[in-house]
This record gives sequence, C-alpha cells and structure tokens, in this order.
Amino acid sequence: MRKLLAMIALAAITTAGCANGNTSENKESSKKTTVAQDKDGGTTLISKDQFLSNVWNYQDSPDEWKFLGDKPAIIDFYADWCGPCRIASPILDEVSQEYAGKVDVYKIDTQKERELASVFGIQSIPAFLYIPLEGKPLMMAGIGRSNAETKQMFVDNIKKYLLTEK
Repeated sequence: MRKLLAMIALAAITTAGCANGNTSENKESSKKTTVAQDKDGGTTLISKDQFLSNVWNYQDSPDEWKFLGDKPAIIDFYADWCGPCRIASPILDEVSQEYAGKVDVYKIDTQKERELASVFGIQSIPAFLYIPLEGKPLMMAGIGRSNAETKQMFVDNIKKYLLTEK
C-alpha cells in the first residue's frame, strides 16, 4: 500500500511539474515587461500593454477575437522555472529566425503576466497559441520527445495553421 501511495505521489509531482500554479512566483509580477526583440527576427517578449496593442485588445472586444497583427503569429506562454519551456525556447528562437518576415513570434512570461495567462486559461506550460491572419487562434501545449521532434512540431504547425495557401 505504501509503495502504491509513493508511486501516485511521484506521478502527481512529475505531471504537475510545469503547472501554472507554481508557488515560487516573482514578487515583481505587477511590473510590465519590456520588448526584447531579437535582431535577427527572433522572438519578442511582450507585456499586457503590448499584447493589447499588437495582438488582441480583449478589453475593447472581450467577446470577439480581432487579431491586430499584420503577419501570422505564435505566442509562447512560458515561465523561467519550467524545464520544458527552457528546452522549447532556443528551438522556437531558431524557428522564428527561419520564418522571419513571415511569422511573428512572441513570448509571454506567465509569472509576470498572470492576467494574459488567465485570459487564455493557461493551466500547463509550455503552451503555444498559433494565430492565423484570418480565423480563430489555436492553442497547443507541450513539446516533442526530442529537440528534433519539437522543431518539427513548430514547423508542421506553422505550415498547417499559419502559412496555408487559400
């Protein structure tokens, strides 16, 4: 019986490793993050204010998705303490450079931008929001079993959901 309880506890800890309810939160969460654009077309760290002006102003149109960007986009919801997020980040940076000028890639720190995480119901990270120019965005979570699978996941999703020919 003890062995069973220990295994259940271990499974719960393992699966909840990157749940958004981590208690080691940043006490400066009320500060807005600044834009950190990679010079080679990489990812951009955005704050709530930048999200409202560049992606979707959910305060002005809470019941209707109105994408404000001029290119399809991916938003990476992450936290610094999340292991899978740290694995995905450089891979997504590489992919964003490969698709520079075609797809915008934004990062949102869920520990600092809790309201944005809440708007999208982020419960587990990493989570990726794929935003086509027209139509509704699509949320996906998790990464591949290897770096190569993770990169292929991003490339496949960009081709399938963002750069589709009509």
